[in-house]
Amino acid sequence: MIDLLVAGGGPAGLATAIHAALAGMEAVVIEPRPGPVDKACGEGVMPGGVRSLRALGVDPPGHRLRGIRYVDGRHRAQADFRDATGLGVRRTELSAALARRAAELGVQVLPGRVGEVSQGPDAVSAAGLRARWLVAADGLHSPVRRALGLDLPGPRPRRYGLRRHYRIAPWSDFVEVHWSRGGEAYVTPVGDGLVGVAVLSTARRAYDTCLDHFPELAGRLRDGTAVNAVRGAGPMRQRVRGRVAGRVLLVGDAAGYVDALTGEGIALALASAEAAVGCLRAGRPEAYERAWRRLSRRHRLLTEALVRVGCRRETARLVVPAAARMPLVFTAAVRALQ
Repeated sequence: MIDLLVAGGGPAGLATAIHAALAGMEAVVIEPRPGPVDKACGEGVMPGGVRSLRALGVDPPGHRLRGIRYVDGRHRAQADFRDATGLGVRRTELSAALARRAAELGVQVLPGRVGEVSQGPDAVSAAGLRARWLVAADGLHSPVRRALGLDLPGPRPRRYGLRRHYRIAPWSDFVEVHWSRGGEAYVTPVGDGLVGVAVLSTARRAYDTCLDHFPELAGRLRDGTAVNAVRGAGPMRQRVRGRVAGRVLLVGDAAGYVDALTGEGIALALASAEAAVGCLRAGRPEAYERAWRRLSRRHRLLTEALVRVGCRRETARLVVPAAARMPLVFTAAVRALQ
């Protein structure tokens, strides 16, 4: 019987396995997709996430990020991170770096799906293996979470994301968030000649139609070349009854998700992976629920507030002008999440 079985070989699952291996636990990851795993993602790692990666011994290539900039027509608001930098990194580069580190530590990554999960008083069985614990890090629409009956109905309006990369020199060391009545567009430099552009909206439109709501950004991108197909994700908001069910813990997006608006997904996934393994090492899996709520509290409160404002046409247009008029408040909000 192994110590830990991990469902999902994305950043959350691999980080969980690495933490377990560093703690002397035997971990096995089950992932149906060939690596490196890609998905629609803003690809900005906040400073806290960068620190978490370094603590794991992971240093993926990318583009240094100074802070966050909001853009809406002639209005601008920006804030530097405090005493640290973030990282714009291709999701595939991040996955590959985590997979290399996991392999160095002896973590097995097996192809397949977890399927049915059964639990006993001292073990959990899934994918033909028995383990003391199972961590479900299988994404936004976690099959394990659903099978355990931990899903709750999601609120409306629902939000969706689309992402594409462009071959163009980054024009900023900031993550730019362009606001419009049609949603938000994220621009993240991820290399010397590559930027990722992700669009978030309540409307399910074609990617190019979404870009029409951001004429300044669309005009700039005409100087570049789209280098890959559009990837999508959603609906974003995922409500969860709890993050612990017997010997199963939920980590990363599977643990519940508000929205991609504040760009904290990777950092939260890494933090929840560390917290989950810490609780298992201490023999107190039930403590993980409280730990998750504590580490995600600021993110959840700020993101929920911004989504409520951004989903209403009459208030979305006020976000960037208000941030520009109150730079200290905007800076404090950015630094609260780093």
